[in-house]
Amino acid sequence: MILAIDTCILLDILLPDLQFGTSSRELLKKATSMGRLIICDIVYAELSPQFEEKAHLDLFLKETDIKIRHYTPDALWKAGLAWKEYLNRGGKRENRILPDFIIGAFAENSADIFVTRDKRFFKKHFSLKCFE
Repeated sequence: MILAIDTCILLDILLPDLQFGTSSRELLKKATSMGRLIICDIVYAELSPQFEEKAHLDLFLKETDIKIRHYTPDALWKAGLAWKEYLNRGGKRENRILPDFIIGAFAENSADIFVTRDKRFFKKHFSLKCFE
């Protein structure tokens, strides 16, 4: 089984987030026991500011056994369409940005399960099975 990990889960652990840190750590631990963990390019970029050097981020991913997977053209197309639909329905750029949609489309296209705290948003825009 392949599980895509959302940025928020990893940031909760890295920062650490007082509200969600423990629960996100438990989610990641449970997800690890269920299958292969992956992130997309944007999640990698969003994690980068938490590390002084690229090697440190790469070591974190190696230690947590998280692999980087790249987008497919199909996932990027789906992200663009979902973003357009969101904006056409009155969604605001201040609330959601295109990378959110790219992460969702990546998870839909590349994983069996998506591990996120933002299940409501992603399920609204994508056909995803989110980690419970």
